[in-house]
Amino acid sequence: MTQQVVKIKSIKHITHDVLRIVTEKPQKHTFTPGQATEVSINKNGWKDEKRPFTFTCLPDSDYIEFTIKTYPSHKGVTNELLHLKKNDMLILHDVFGAITYKGEGVFIAGGAGVTPFICIFRYLQSKNETGNNKLIFANKTKGDIILANEFKKLLGKNFINILSDEKADGYAHGQITEGFLKTHISESTKNVYICGPPPMMDAIEKQLTNLKIDKKQIIKEAF
Repeated sequence: MTQQVVKIKSIKHITHDVLRIVTEKPQKHTFTPGQATEVSINKNGWKDEKRPFTFTCLPDSDYIEFTIKTYPSHKGVTNELLHLKKNDMLILHDVFGAITYKGEGVFIAGGAGVTPFICIFRYLQSKNETGNNKLIFANKTKGDIILANEFKKLLGKNFINILSDEKADGYAHGQITEGFLKTHISESTKNVYICGPPPMMDAIEKQLTNLKIDKKQIIKEAF
């Protein structure tokens, strides 16, 4: 198992409960857009507490970036991250991940499950290959939407939001249902990417099966 200690270059909130953490990049550090690494904090009592976080920078960036949803009430790693500052150290472990870009399609994310897609969409934009990809993003409220402005700029009308706990003009309301998916996915859809809480992913997989989407077309990662 590889371990690399990196210094935090910057750390700040981008929503009320999501941090953007930028660190140094180790030499020869490689990953594919959509992949993650296990991260621990280089402090006594925390070095063995590893959590998976997705890279949200581009593979060829000269820094590492993570976009991390924090859960203060859990008193775990993400709560501890809230107390870190510039020049504190993190430990990066092995790179892994099943979500990689396999061609144009529909991306479906729940909350922090959007993080693998951040890197993929930034990568596609860097190559001018955003194409007709769509992102369906489920959150509780508008304030929970991670990188709303960036996704709107990147995807325009193909950035589709649904809010479960808030009614707002221009946003769908409720849970993702088969009927909702049917308006955005057709039998000609080649790939469907899913990342979010396991119960949500299970429900969406069943809905996609009912919509005649082949399991081989579904690319997923539990988050």
